[in-house]
Amino acid sequence: MIKEWELLDSRVDKDYGVFQIRTKKARSPRTSRVETFYVIEANDWVNIIPLTDDGKVVMVRQFRHGSKDVTLEIPGGIVEEASSEEAALRELLEETGFSGERVLHLGTTNPNPAIFTNLCHTYLVHNAVKVADSNLDPDEDIDVVLVPVDEIPSLIRNGTISHALVLVAFHFLNLYNA
Repeated sequence: MIKEWELLDSRVDKDYGVFQIRTKKARSPRTSRVETFYVIEANDWVNIIPLTDDGKVVMVRQFRHGSKDVTLEIPGGIVEEASSEEAALRELLEETGFSGERVLHLGTTNPNPAIFTNLCHTYLVHNAVKVADSNLDPDEDIDVVLVPVDEIPSLIRNGTISHALVLVAFHFLNLYNA
């Protein structure tokens, strides 16, 4: 039976604002060896699938420094509010200027339990409509794109949509629609 490791020491190694690197020393219950692990502590994240009444997904194109590429994604961001649903609606409005009705939680996933401590919550927003201009952070450059929902599978297959958490969001949508 797998047992929890005994935590011997835990300290923040570096704080980068949007996340922290924590160093942990823990003892293996099987071998008694002490090992050092590094985890990334961050607030939870949200992803939003906003659907217009004519069957389009409100998506965003933006440059990502990690992949050094412009990606096609759904709106999303960091949870700073009391609830992930509030964060989802805020991110949708800030990034796209859209709002909508019937906010539905589709699912929650752990982005990478080996090194991340946070979760990513996915929401579906029905009847998304443009209600304002985008209100981007100074380091965001975003183009809003409306994509017919029936084109999403081919965009995933051909690699146009490749962000893992966006793929999970569309998987949750598929399960919801099944």
